[in-house]
Amino acid sequence: MSVVQIFPRAEEPAAQALPVTPATDPEVPTVSSEKPAATDPLPAPEPYPLDRAFHAMLARFTGGISPLALSLAWLDWSSHLAAAPQRQMEISRNTLRDIGRLTEAAAHATSPEQKPWSVIQPQPRDRRFAGPQWETAPFNLLAQAFLLTERWWHDATTGVRGVSHANEAIVEFSMRQMLDMLAPSNFAATNPKVLEKAFQSGGENFVFGWQNWCSDLMRLLSASKLTDDGQFVVGKTVAASPGKVVYRNELIELIQYHPTTAQVRPEPILIVPAWIMKYYILDLSPHNSLVRYLTGQGFTVFAISWRNPDAKDRDIAFDDYRKLGVMAALDTIGQVVPGRKTHALGYCLGGTLLSIAAAAMARDGDARLDTVTLLAAQTDFTEAGELTLFINESQVAFLEDMMWQRGTLDTTQMAGAFQLLRSNELIWSRLSHDYLMGEGAPSNDLMAWNADATRLPYRMHSEYLRKLFLDNDLAEGRYHVGGRSVSLSDIHAPMFVVGTLADHVAPWRSVYKIHYQVDADVTFLLTSGGHNAGVVAPPEEPGHSYQVLIKPADAPYVGADEWLKRAPHVEGSWWPEWTRWLAEHSGAPCDPPRIGVGDVQDLPDAPGDYIHT
Repeated sequence: MSVVQIFPRAEEPAAQALPVTPATDPEVPTVSSEKPAATDPLPAPEPYPLDRAFHAMLARFTGGISPLALSLAWLDWSSHLAAAPQRQMEISRNTLRDIGRLTEAAAHATSPEQKPWSVIQPQPRDRRFAGPQWETAPFNLLAQAFLLTERWWHDATTGVRGVSHANEAIVEFSMRQMLDMLAPSNFAATNPKVLEKAFQSGGENFVFGWQNWCSDLMRLLSASKLTDDGQFVVGKTVAASPGKVVYRNELIELIQYHPTTAQVRPEPILIVPAWIMKYYILDLSPHNSLVRYLTGQGFTVFAISWRNPDAKDRDIAFDDYRKLGVMAALDTIGQVVPGRKTHALGYCLGGTLLSIAAAAMARDGDARLDTVTLLAAQTDFTEAGELTLFINESQVAFLEDMMWQRGTLDTTQMAGAFQLLRSNELIWSRLSHDYLMGEGAPSNDLMAWNADATRLPYRMHSEYLRKLFLDNDLAEGRYHVGGRSVSLSDIHAPMFVVGTLADHVAPWRSVYKIHYQVDADVTFLLTSGGHNAGVVAPPEEPGHSYQVLIKPADAPYVGADEWLKRAPHVEGSWWPEWTRWLAEHSGAPCDPPRIGVGDVQDLPDAPGDYIHT
């Protein structure tokens, strides 16, 4: 028992909040003052505005990364390593062994018996040192020395007894980023491919590289999209499937696509995309549009197009996306196709939102969902991959302070985080290709879509990071909808869940956890590719493959590793597999429904207006 008596302080005047003047965009439609998007009570004013303003200013120099989070992680690792003399001796022995092997290889570098990569080889996915140019001395020795350094640092930053797993991952990841920046492939003098190109072109590659750099700089300063040459234009060459906006509110436009077959399945499909991306990832060019493929297979398709928020929308809540998004769309679909259940599809964060909506609907006896399909969507965030490195209490508080001042999470913040996860492919390989080799990267529709970024409202993103990522409330039964908790175990509708093998955003083993969260038949499909390229997999495109297995609701649980051994391999796109599953859960074809309900003449044709915000 404490012997210190705590005396209350005399009442002091509340700290005066700093005025926040968010940037405005007059072209972006604003949320109506008569019907505010955020219907939940607004949070109380948060304290320490001077501290928050300082953190927001600091974030401009750190790219949104909390320096305190990094410092604490490095302190944890270095302190435990300093108290581990045997581990230090092991690291020193490894250093001496690698130096000896590399020295021996250097001494015999000109010998015909000396094979390249005799000391260490690049990983199969590491393309930095691919090609015969890297197999000759001295470049081969430079590459091997770098790979040995990378391995040494990996061994030194991992496996230190007593270091928390989260801090160990942060140290290893940040060290890897620094080493990737110093790779010999990133410098003209140590990259044999660049030197060969310079010799052949008389240095012309450096001229073209300088032009590419200037062009990228001007595009960055003008905040223009990646492709502004007219090749990929929203509504003409991408997002071009014919349709009509049939409903609009402050947050969404609901698009109904025109049928392309004489008869359609009676159950419509609702696509719920993530709002961290534009919806037309599923309606790219005609040859790889999932929307076009579905209408061609005889389905009536609806898709949500989210409005891109700005600073005025700072208080839009996460649940507003459920109410004004999923539920409003289902209400409209019920008027267009009365008496029919809906096949709902959620992609990425849209899948997480759809899971929450489906659980709340099941809890309340709302049976409008016939099936639920999730694409690369997580419902348990304990193993959410390297993205969780940016999600701890220190980092979340830092991001909140940055968003508190701006009102939104800026597009560059999101893009930078995702690029860091694959820095070799998305940053440094492009530096070498575009600026040193002077070869401009050919643009494609996926790159154009990726450059068409969105913002995230302050309140919504804070709730998402804390309730889902940080506290994992949804998986642990603490997530509330309408003042009451929801549980994924209430979902009984058949589910089709897709994971992608090389996903850095939603690792497939994390997506797989839906098996022990829901009480439903689950068809789990693991496809080749990553978070985006694995989902956009048209049947005519070669190189795709997948594994699929069905688990009935009453069947025993099968772990992810065992599933990987059991599930048969199939060559080709997963799209036909999914549409066959949809057909099995649909009624006999009938005449197509009408387009919209009531007077929709004042609403635009697809892709609508919100896609341009």
